[in-house]
Amino acid sequence: MTRPVLNIALIGSGFMGRAHALAFAAADRTFDLPLSPRVTVLADRDLPTATAAAASLGIPNASGDWREAIADASIDMVAVATPNLLHAPIAIAALEAGKAVYCEKPLATTIAESEAMTAAAAASGRPTAVGFTYLYNPMIALARELVADGEIGEVTAFRGIHAEDFMASADAPFNWRCEPDQAGGALADIGSHIIAMAQHLVGDIASVSGRLHTAYPTRRDAEGNDRAVTVDDQMDAVVAFANGATGTLAASWIASGRKMGLAFEISGTRGSISFTQEQFNELKLYRSGPGRTNGFTTICAGPEHGDYDAFCPASGHQIGYNDLKTIEVKAAVEAAAGLPSAAKSFADALAVERVADAIRRSHREGGWARL
Repeated sequence: MTRPVLNIALIGSGFMGRAHALAFAAADRTFDLPLSPRVTVLADRDLPTATAAAASLGIPNASGDWREAIADASIDMVAVATPNLLHAPIAIAALEAGKAVYCEKPLATTIAESEAMTAAAAASGRPTAVGFTYLYNPMIALARELVADGEIGEVTAFRGIHAEDFMASADAPFNWRCEPDQAGGALADIGSHIIAMAQHLVGDIASVSGRLHTAYPTRRDAEGNDRAVTVDDQMDAVVAFANGATGTLAASWIASGRKMGLAFEISGTRGSISFTQEQFNELKLYRSGPGRTNGFTTICAGPEHGDYDAFCPASGHQIGYNDLKTIEVKAAVEAAAGLPSAAKSFADALAVERVADAIRRSHREGGWARL
């Protein structure tokens, strides 16, 4: 039988916009979805940019104005893949127009905008989804099950980091990431991933003690001018979870040598779990017990692990980043259809932003900050 179509307006055609477009197409062929997602229009900063991107991605229509795309009565969902500062105005306008919204992380660059977006979602009653891509890894689903099932006992600690090196050099130019109202710093831009991971696996964070660090107070822009950098290059925080566990979180885009160092270790009273996104088809599990050979066991992703089997029938062959995005799209489409979904909503993303805001507050005030 022909499935109902979910018509989508994709806003943004950069790296993330392209990832969205590919994932929508792949999800429709990989999974038995309740709705058939179709990106029918791509909007970008101007019509020539949008037209070229739409042609390369096989999208039938292009627009140089995101407002025009949202106003189209045929559109059911708006996918926001723009720079961070545009998330709030586009998402709120789309919700007010009665569209479902699928937005990249972080939700916004300020807590006020994040709250406004979440309030708009609640007022509209429309489904929302947020692009915390790494949470959709079948190995992360397994880790969450192991924790929930008590396989490592009571969780005592979470140690997590998101480390990359794309701003590690002092010669890296001043760009949009250095603008406080665009990226919001390493904490907002990539720290949101490790905060989301911690709360996804362990539970709500109740209080934090954090420090922000700017390694390079000036950077040279494309015109050769020295520009002041007022955002953080690195974040470090001690956290306390509501369930009594403690932990540390770190985010850095100046971690030389790290390309996708999203990693964590969860310690429990009967074992531990270890993971790094740089080897994201593996999960390491330790169960306490006697014996000279007792240690971490490496679990390779396979068809017995959630959505992996939709891509490959054999263990150890591995899935990739775009496959994680495809699983994320599946969740977003299920949410748009009003079905139970693994999608992270605006309310879930606001909980992440509240932790980030508390870390900033702790840094300013020099002490612990409660949420």
